[in-house]
Amino acid sequence: MNERTNEGRVGLLGGTFNPIHLGHLRAAEEVREALALDRVLFIPSAIPPHKRSDPQDPIASAPQRLEWVESAIAGHEAFRVDRIEIDRPGPSYLVDTLAAIRDREPAKGPPVFIVGEDAFAEMGEWRAPEEIFALADFAVTTRPPGQLDDLEDRIPRRVRDAFDFEAGGRIARHKDAGTRIDLVRITALDISSSQIRQARREGRSIRFLVPESIRESIEESGCYAGSTTGRK
Repeated sequence: MNERTNEGRVGLLGGTFNPIHLGHLRAAEEVREALALDRVLFIPSAIPPHKRSDPQDPIASAPQRLEWVESAIAGHEAFRVDRIEIDRPGPSYLVDTLAAIRDREPAKGPPVFIVGEDAFAEMGEWRAPEEIFALADFAVTTRPPGQLDDLEDRIPRRVRDAFDFEAGGRIARHKDAGTRIDLVRITALDISSSQIRQARREGRSIRFLVPESIRESIEESGCYAGSTTGRK
């Protein structure tokens, strides 16, 4: 799908991971294969700037979410955790993360930021979207119930004119920076972190929604409202 040399190409999957679940892992794996990425770095945010903690729907602590990510990907040789946002003070803005990753590995090409189609459509409201799309390539993954067919349908208006679209809207190329966006169709796993948190509030099972390696830790953590220690 990508005409560049893929040697050493790195994918980035950022997010609150509140908590990480099988949908995150499957998306990372399918994008890694589709774009022939060397590895995928999971980047838990410390302070997500676009989400506010709600006492009725809390965000687990950064160390707890980091621990779950580390346990969830353990044993996959192509998956790694990057602490860049956990260790950096202040809100976890993507533009700062991408700039830092480009600076620390200047000889490599742009990383590939993996993002779901819903979040992709909202990126015009993120900090410095014009700079974001010039710093990295993007892999936009499909999300159920719909199946996005054309990037032009969801690309933020603020950056639309910076791109040329090819292959029926499945590829977009930045006119100045040379970065690109690929639409990657993935298995439709209708799993969300909010669904998992709601299940815990209601005392229902989260088995087969999250990796078994972290299920009991989530159930016993007490970080989500209404969480119980009972096994299900």
